[in-house]
Amino acid sequence: MKRKDFDFKRLQPCEEPFYGIIPSKGSYPIGRVVLPVTFCTQANYRTEYLTFEVANFKTSDNSILDRPMLARFMAIPYHTYLVLKMLAPSGVLSVYGDVETSYKCNTEAV
Repeated sequence: MKRKDFDFKRLQPCEEPFYGIIPSKGSYPIGRVVLPVTFCTQANYRTEYLTFEVANFKTSDNSILDRPMLARFMAIPYHTYLVLKMLAPSGVLSVYGDVETSYKCNTEAV
């Protein structure tokens, strides 16, 4: 979701910092929002409502799915192969990343 498309009126206040994004210091979000997140193929999909903290800094990631979010989906990430696997109504759902796009985003961020 691009910044111009986001409705900032949906943000709820959030005053707790989060850590681990910018080394050695906490980051304060400008708010939090609950959004539906869907991983899918045409024949198999899974949707959960997740709470995201919205921050105003540049990073190579658009969103970061932490352990509690992965637990909600009962998902297992395979970082080496850029694959996320989870249970869905019609069996195991595999979401594949693109190595070239991932490398390009990380290079631009650095």
